[in-house]
Amino acid sequence: MTRTPEDVLRMAREHGARMIDLKFTDVPGTWQHFSIPTRAIDASSFTEGIGFDGSSIRGFQEINESDMLLLPDPTTAIMDPFTAEPTLSLVCDVTQPGAAREPYSRDPRYIARKADEYLKSSGIADTAYFGPEAEFFIFDDVKYRSTQNEQWAVVDSDEAHWNSGRNGTANLGHRNRPKEGYFPVAPNDTLQDLRTAMVLLMEDCGIDVEAQHHEVAAGGQCEIDMRFDSLLTMADRVMLYKYIVKNVARRAGKTATFMPKPVFGDNGSGMHVHMSLWKDEKPLFADAEGYAGISEMARMFIGGLLTHAPAVLALAAPSTNSYRRLVPGYEAPVNLVYSQRNRSAAVRIPMYSDSPKAKRVEFRPPDPTCNPYLTFSALLMAGLDGIKRGILPEENGLGPVDRNIYEMCAEEKRDIKSVPGSLDDALDALERDHEFLLAGDVFTTDLIGKYVDLKREQAAEVRLRPSPLEFALYYDA
Repeated sequence: MTRTPEDVLRMAREHGARMIDLKFTDVPGTWQHFSIPTRAIDASSFTEGIGFDGSSIRGFQEINESDMLLLPDPTTAIMDPFTAEPTLSLVCDVTQPGAAREPYSRDPRYIARKADEYLKSSGIADTAYFGPEAEFFIFDDVKYRSTQNEQWAVVDSDEAHWNSGRNGTANLGHRNRPKEGYFPVAPNDTLQDLRTAMVLLMEDCGIDVEAQHHEVAAGGQCEIDMRFDSLLTMADRVMLYKYIVKNVARRAGKTATFMPKPVFGDNGSGMHVHMSLWKDEKPLFADAEGYAGISEMARMFIGGLLTHAPAVLALAAPSTNSYRRLVPGYEAPVNLVYSQRNRSAAVRIPMYSDSPKAKRVEFRPPDPTCNPYLTFSALLMAGLDGIKRGILPEENGLGPVDRNIYEMCAEEKRDIKSVPGSLDDALDALERDHEFLLAGDVFTTDLIGKYVDLKREQAAEVRLRPSPLEFALYYDA
């Protein structure tokens, strides 16, 4: 949507906004914000910027160079649906102070802008469309503690099978069995109205929603599907999507999490990403004569995705918990091959429609703990590298594979590569293989280095702590 600073100021007046909320994204991918009174913003704020301390933001500046500026993006203006006082919300770009107002090299939105520009400059296409499917859990209660002498966590969902024998309150049955949470009706699905509230609020805030439903995991797993859009717009929408899901749940007295694997023995939450390239408003991934109806360009894009997948997953599956989900079974897309319809493959070709406009590739390993700006940019860069180098997956042992891979014998599976087994492995892959990200100066070695440092620290924190299962296995050794 085209909107000028003057349009935003008029919108603030028309809605009686008393505060302006300024949101931006840190390197790991979490929204940060601060607010100013409406009187403190004018048209010049959109070009001169609003100052803040960058040294306290994860992945940003050192304390001796902390002064930074936010430039509000007028196209992102909405009225925040969760504040007591009328508040206009703006997503911002991060810049360096000084006359030039240079974009900040570690600002995730800047990375996404550069990825879009690189695509256009390549001549291959002028638009990349992204359609992420972010899954999440809604729980009634969550407790956790990690101290020197305590390591434990408990999550609870009233609709989960583990509450079938609960005492102390009325127990009405109708609970979902493990891995049977996909599409049940009420009373098993207790979250229909809550998801609808989320959808309607998303629509009010400018997010086009295609569907909402319960997901496979029994204890409160859900999905709301957004209509595809261009890279930067969709990354902005993922951030808003998560904000709305969490706050609508909290307003209802529940808690929502995008953690990939909060429940043992049931499906985890992923964020499958659908992608297609277009030029002059024409789709480039369709060929009725090709495998699954896709073009040679689409297959080379897939070749790039699968070749660089271990490195990309450091950005797309960026938590230690991500690799509790990326294990065989539970529809986990751990196999670095492509296929039509096969959900155990890392890349799937959806077959719902023969329309050229519907032809796309789906990269399934990502999860919603990722920074969407960095993840979508990395996926685009990997795919473009595949096109530029002519990497056809069928010539490189990357598929297609249309059988159930989990039912293959060991000999048949021997040559099928898998995703990294841990965050440390994915970070190692990113350190070895990141030249494709540096093309067109989209990513920088500085950003990649800072990102790897942040994630290595998280992995070390998890690695150093004993888990409750270790007590069960080894306490009496």
